[in-house]
Amino acid sequence: MTGIDPTAVVDPEARLADDVVVGPYAVIGAGVQIDSGCWVGPHAVINGPTHIAADSRVFQFASVGEVPQDKKYHGEESRLEIGRRNTIRECVTINRGTADGGGTTRLGDDNWIMAYVHIAHDCQVGNGVVFANGASLAGHVEVGDRVTLGGFSLVHQFCRLGQGCFTAMGSCIRQDVPPWVMVAGDPAEPHGTNSEGLRRQGFDQAAQQRLRNAYRLLYKRGLRLAEALETIEAEAQGDPAIMEFLTFLRASPRGIVR
Repeated sequence: MTGIDPTAVVDPEARLADDVVVGPYAVIGAGVQIDSGCWVGPHAVINGPTHIAADSRVFQFASVGEVPQDKKYHGEESRLEIGRRNTIRECVTINRGTADGGGTTRLGDDNWIMAYVHIAHDCQVGNGVVFANGASLAGHVEVGDRVTLGGFSLVHQFCRLGQGCFTAMGSCIRQDVPPWVMVAGDPAEPHGTNSEGLRRQGFDQAAQQRLRNAYRLLYKRGLRLAEALETIEAEAQGDPAIMEFLTFLRASPRGIVR
């Protein structure tokens, strides 16, 4: 398939790069910008203001850039920003932002978003995130780089998922998940560090062990949070991953999964 299918509906105010492919019966609204190398499948709907950066793919029946599902929204200007090389599979829904949440829902680069995922208004998603089928983010959720959300994971509004964390299938997440921690259950509880993710990201055995030690101090030693943070910092020796772990914990208004 090349070019824009004659059955597609593309608003004259949409801006598409010359090589963008648009499939049959797709609908692209005003205020949409789609950059070079992108592919839009049949029956997909993209409304604006939305910007999709280069080499991204939007599969059939996805709804991207629609107004937020928020009763406080009354038509004010808001946006959706999607980075490079994102894959958005069948029936995914991604909403624009709201005035209360800064006005922009944002996804970084290289995210893999499987079927029936929902990303609500004002979410901020990093790079290299994997959303398995049916995972859902409520509004205002922050997702760090290289997070993996298992199928049908549910994330409460305003929660934060730290870099490299992993949520098992069906996890119900009501508080923040620290970087590189695995969680599972309803409500989600910690189940060790994401050792496979750490290995894939090139962490050597010594770095992985330091993160395991930090995890044990936080969750297994019976320490109060302030005591655990102090002990982790004393043992960190400037390790960047541990310092990120600490920074995340200290900036957690909802508290962390326990």
